[in-house]
Amino acid sequence: STEGHEEGGEFNFSALLKKSSFLRSANRGEAKSESQSDVDVWEILRKAPPSEYEKIAFQYGITDLRGMLKRLKRIKKEEKKSTAFLKKLDPAYQVDKGQKIKLMVEVANPDADVKWLKNGQEIQMSGRYIFEAVGNKRVLTINHCSLADDAAYECVVGEEKSFTELFVKEPPILITHPLEDQMVMVGERVEFECEVSEEGATVKWEKDGIELTREETFKYRFKKDGKKQYLIINESTKEDSGHYTVKTNGGVSVAELIVQEKKLEVYQSIADLTVKARDQAVFKCEVSDENVKGIWLKNGKELVPDERIKISHIGRIHKLTIEDVTPADEADYSFIPQGFAYNLSAKLQFLEVKIDFVPREEPPKIHLDCLGQSPDTIVVVAGNKLRLDVPVSGDPTPTVIWQKVNKKSDLVRSNDDSMTPSENSSDLNTVSKLLFESEGRVRVEMHEDHCVFIIEGAEKEDEGVYRVILKNPVGEDKADITVKVIDVPDPPEAPKISNIGEDYCTVQWEPPKYDGGQPVLGYILERKKKKSYRWMRLNFDLLKELTYEAKRMIEGVIYEMRIYAVNCIGMSRPSPASQPFMPIAPPSEPTHFTVEDVSDSTVALKWRPPERIGAGGLDGYIVEYCKDGSTEWIPALHGLTERTSALIKDLVTGDKLHFRIKAINLAGESGPAIIKEPITVQEVLQRPKIWLPRHLRQTLVKKVGETINIVIPFQGKPRPKIIWMKDGQTLDSKDVGIRNSNTDTILFIRKAELRHSGAYEVTLQIENMTDKVAITMQIIDKPGPPQNIKLIDVWGFNAALEWTPPQDDGNAQILGYTVQKADKKTMEWYTVFDHYRRTNCIVSDLIMGNEYFFRIFSENLCGLSETAATTKNPAYIQKTGTTYKPPSYKEPDFSEPPKFTHPLVNRSVIAGYNTTLSCAVRGIPKPKIFWYKNKMDLSGDAKYRMFSKQGVLTLEIRKPTPFDGGCYTCKAVNECGEAEIECRLDVR
Repeated sequence: STEGHEEGGEFNFSALLKKSSFLRSANRGEAKSESQSDVDVWEILRKAPPSEYEKIAFQYGITDLRGMLKRLKRIKKEEKKSTAFLKKLDPAYQVDKGQKIKLMVEVANPDADVKWLKNGQEIQMSGRYIFEAVGNKRVLTINHCSLADDAAYECVVGEEKSFTELFVKEPPILITHPLEDQMVMVGERVEFECEVSEEGATVKWEKDGIELTREETFKYRFKKDGKKQYLIINESTKEDSGHYTVKTNGGVSVAELIVQEKKLEVYQSIADLTVKARDQAVFKCEVSDENVKGIWLKNGKELVPDERIKISHIGRIHKLTIEDVTPADEADYSFIPQGFAYNLSAKLQFLEVKIDFVPREEPPKIHLDCLGQSPDTIVVVAGNKLRLDVPVSGDPTPTVIWQKVNKKSDLVRSNDDSMTPSENSSDLNTVSKLLFESEGRVRVEMHEDHCVFIIEGAEKEDEGVYRVILKNPVGEDKADITVKVIDVPDPPEAPKISNIGEDYCTVQWEPPKYDGGQPVLGYILERKKKKSYRWMRLNFDLLKELTYEAKRMIEGVIYEMRIYAVNCIGMSRPSPASQPFMPIAPPSEPTHFTVEDVSDSTVALKWRPPERIGAGGLDGYIVEYCKDGSTEWIPALHGLTERTSALIKDLVTGDKLHFRIKAINLAGESGPAIIKEPITVQEVLQRPKIWLPRHLRQTLVKKVGETINIVIPFQGKPRPKIIWMKDGQTLDSKDVGIRNSNTDTILFIRKAELRHSGAYEVTLQIENMTDKVAITMQIIDKPGPPQNIKLIDVWGFNAALEWTPPQDDGNAQILGYTVQKADKKTMEWYTVFDHYRRTNCIVSDLIMGNEYFFRIFSENLCGLSETAATTKNPAYIQKTGTTYKPPSYKEPDFSEPPKFTHPLVNRSVIAGYNTTLSCAVRGIPKPKIFWYKNKMDLSGDAKYRMFSKQGVLTLEIRKPTPFDGGCYTCKAVNECGEAEIECRLDVR
């Protein structure tokens, strides 16, 4: 009893435990030396896991384990102070990928050298790793952190180390260049491309919300090229149409794919030609697909190119050129595109000039009737060559003058290359303009029997009436030829967008100001996203009308539209883009629109938000009313309201009104939500009714000092009179707070006291109608201590106690008692019984020779009493004279040397992933375990963690690197011998 005390009277548990352990060993007959029995059980208990407490108590003879554990919690663990470091590294650091991080320590010796280790390997200074020493501070700076820098770091000063872990966080992957909409033909290759902010980033591809994988019949192929990501469909089908999405952890991009059946449009067909001998004949056509090939036929037989016949295909234009035309070339020519049921045909007519014998002194004569067709109008396609061959006769050879009739000047060119004013211009009331030069785009050729007027690359300005005049001394002749230049139409004006919906809009446009001289056959419409450069065609068949409803757009994305006009010559240049627009739809109508309350001049309405709001958001609601029998809807509120309820005021009593509400956003108004039946503006008499909450139907229990807030909802019209009573008396409003509204009444007590307990009654009264409810409130406090505690008897290791209930039960039932004991020497109290219901008890297992005091707390719903009733006199447990001598037994020897029952296995692992090496060992007494790498002890290295459980030994290697490869040895040692086993670890 005296071994547990030290100087100053403090009780030393360690000394007592050491002594008890020694005595217990002696009693068992163990022949152990004093140094072996000198075990610090206190330290063992402090370090042991909770599951080992009972085992340690049995092994070292601890009788009051519960009390010892309570004391253990109150002891502060004194950390070992470092002599080398004034400030160590933090347990962990975090940095974004690509950023800079500084790891800093403070050392005690300003002249001390430090080493920095990464995963156990020393770091050498480089451009990315910078070491700094400023006074006592030592700093490691890591520039441009990468995922390879995510590791364990150590700072070593002499024999001491400071550990930390660095975690490198990857920033979110952003989509810097989004996907583009695409339109392709069946069977064509599709390639979606986007660009992200990080090279080699992982992205997810979806089609119509379903993730795409490589395993889907190998239809989809995914490719990465630096920051670019690709989704490739080699042969597209109609089923591939839809919305394709690429997702990263920092962005989303959506594009639409439209797959159309193959159709071919003819922008320019081949035209009939009339050609003279040895001239050039050119048949030209233009189709919509530049990849389409075709064949040329002459009278149904395929033409074979030679030195005189040339076939060319450049882009969308196919040409057949025949040089030095002969009468044998007169035939029907056709072009057939491969793979399409088209047949473009035209006829080549050979012009044979026959001039009768002209006698001498013959006046000039123009033989336009030899052309074999009406000479009044010659049609030429803009850009093509205009050639007017006019057979002439006359002797002497006449002078040829060409004029273009207009209202300005009259300049002519003759066959002798001289320019003279027209002699007959005054008779024509017009003048002519010189349109040609001897060398250039416009020229005249004179032959023996005909003259030729040529314009290279005809333009719209070349259109008009051309007059040819022949003169010689005998007479003169003249003829007018009308030339019409036809072209593709002018581009239409920018289309206008209207009727914008969730995924559709109406596009309207006007015809082009100039149709190119030919009727407009239809229009082609294209669209693109605002930030994109790729235009996508919306129709393959020409649009005949001037409006079109575009569909399949993505809500919330900004689009632009443009239009092409098409005539028989070809397709115009695109119109200017329309104003940008966003497909958004008005929200759906509000839901659950009901009347909440009606008075003589007001109506209270409430509703819930629409089920669908969309990308346009929700700006607010507009509430309107209409008198019964009228069709005029009147706004009930000024402007929009964002709330989901409204009180309509200043209404006329007795009016019957219909109410409706609409939701508003950028796209416009939703459909109205309407209350079907008209509402009469008139106060309705409603019986008073109290809706008592469920928790108030039982006794309301609160502790002293708590806040009480009782809310009781009710109904009744007009507003009822509310009366609060307590125990039959009117409630004093100074003692408690009462607040009444149209729908509820509230009782508020800031700090509850015992006097607030009682029966409360609430009464509602409207005229002669009433409703009342009762509420029971119980305010409780901690009870007083038990009374009349007595020590009835003491025998053996036991003491009998008796007491009476407390005088003050705290306004609550006593739930039990807590009985505690204390040794007179220490006066530290330990609980013997919790929640004990009786008023007497027997305390057992008392220690012989000690004196004990006892105290008792009473307990109710509020907790234990503030004070306890304590016995006046201690209970002395007397020593007995009888001693027990245990029989002597020879203790069997179970000791055996260590033996490995499961070997280490050679392993090959991937660098950067935690790995373990495991084996199993047996031996008595329990052997000590040592781990070695290449014969080097691993005990002090933080990179390795050693575990031993039930004989299973585990070595954990954190994020191994190739440096961690080698030969690992596990060694087990006890007093009977030792054993070791080894394996090889390869880190790839």
